[in-house]
Amino acid sequence: MNLTLHKSKIQNSSSVTITGSKSESNRMLLLQALYPQINIVNLSNSDDSQVMQTALKSQEKIIDIHHAGTAMRFLTAFFATQEGREVILTGSSRMKERPIRVLVDALNDLGAEITYTESEGCPPLRIKGKRLKNNKVSLKANISSQYISALLLIASKLESGLELTLEGEITSVPYINMTLELLSKIGISTSFVDNKISVKPPTTNLQPQTLVVESDWSSASYFYSIVALSDIGIEIKLSSYNENSLQGDSVLCNIYNDFGVQTTFAQNSINIKKIENCQLKTVAYELNNAPDIAQTIAVTCFGLGIGGYLTGLHTLKIKETDRLLALKTELEKLDAEIDVSDDSLTLKANDIFDFPKNSKHSKVEVESISTYNDHRMAMAFAPLALKTYIQIEDAMVVSKSYPTFWEDLKSIGFIITE
Repeated sequence: MNLTLHKSKIQNSSSVTITGSKSESNRMLLLQALYPQINIVNLSNSDDSQVMQTALKSQEKIIDIHHAGTAMRFLTAFFATQEGREVILTGSSRMKERPIRVLVDALNDLGAEITYTESEGCPPLRIKGKRLKNNKVSLKANISSQYISALLLIASKLESGLELTLEGEITSVPYINMTLELLSKIGISTSFVDNKISVKPPTTNLQPQTLVVESDWSSASYFYSIVALSDIGIEIKLSSYNENSLQGDSVLCNIYNDFGVQTTFAQNSINIKKIENCQLKTVAYELNNAPDIAQTIAVTCFGLGIGGYLTGLHTLKIKETDRLLALKTELEKLDAEIDVSDDSLTLKANDIFDFPKNSKHSKVEVESISTYNDHRMAMAFAPLALKTYIQIEDAMVVSKSYPTFWEDLKSIGFIITE
């Protein structure tokens, strides 16, 4: 379904409750499958988390996780440890193009039995569950942190735990720390010193406990963009967030200060307020630890007419789509001047949204943004409706991480029609 976002103005002092973090939810779900005494509150209502729950409960031989990349990585590790169980883990056509050899090789080095059923190095995977007796493995550190987290999440169930050596510069450290913090919360001993991570099996039975999922900071990023593109004084309240968050994308608080957006924490919520217009001509951010907010930041920069140089984006090329190429293609539809490399994006400052001087992007001629089966493409471009009319193709792709996104935008003043 395509949606047209009419040029809108948001209501001041709006409130939005955002679902639990997909990243935290999927980690907790896997830990709950290993340790059923864990109870989880505020689970994400995203497609990815629903797919994860369904797969963990399934007794079928063929398990299809569709577009859910996190589920593919985590479940590969999980099923490798399930003795006597054999599954085929598959997904969408795009998923069958996404590399997973690094994780498969590491698991096989630990004693797993995983083979490819179609293309070498990519899903679908045939996984024969076994008791993994080895406890030492090395992994290149500059790949997706989900490979690392997948190993860490099953580590406490290995006979001797796990000693993981990371080779080279480590990518997305906050996501690794999130996994280790969750393990520590349930009583599993871990350490992360220099480039070595160790996880020990529990010495006693773990106690029943409840884990609460914090709301998703990646989802909050779109509201930061909305406030940044709004008038001074506009404020939105978002729930539920912790000042000491485990999520790397909480760096939004600092980044969006540059765009004139102030963040205030109060009673498990944040108030984000536009306090001044951005005076910068260009900004530069290294996003190695928070690549999922790159699309949001790039579109915010474009909407404000400022230049941007974003680096540390090498993992974006193996997401739901090649996000760097997709950003370039769609922003160029709006006359942006943008260049991308394998790990960076350079956006030139512009005055494209200087209404009413520019009549190209008007109600009569609505630009249509392709989303490439990528939820973040749809949501990152939505805030531009504060500047112009825009159409989002395949808009319900947002259900992957944020099913109520369009309803929440309507609730704060966006005018949206099919």
